[in-house]
Amino acid sequence: MAVLTGLTYGGNTWTPKFAQEIDKDKCIGCGRCIKVCGYPVLDLKALNEEGEFVEDEEDDEIERKVMVVAHPENCIGCQACARICPKNCYTHATLEN
Repeated sequence: MAVLTGLTYGGNTWTPKFAQEIDKDKCIGCGRCIKVCGYPVLDLKALNEEGEFVEDEEDDEIERKVMVVAHPENCIGCQACARICPKNCYTHATLEN
């Protein structure tokens, strides 16, 4: 299988790396990544004290919020999210054809 590659404007080979996962233990929910991403890929989710995701954001058990890769199918592989992340939370992967 070949790895998906492209060319930059200058003609250099570029391999996109797509967002796969965000380490919820490292993430501080600062929101920098969602601000820099130009596509609907990320979402801020609430966690309870046990580190489990909570659907009802009105729940008193919310401990903190973290970013998640909610729609990986929308990622273009630019890695801007990982470059701006102060906690190095992201895991990226290349796409093989």
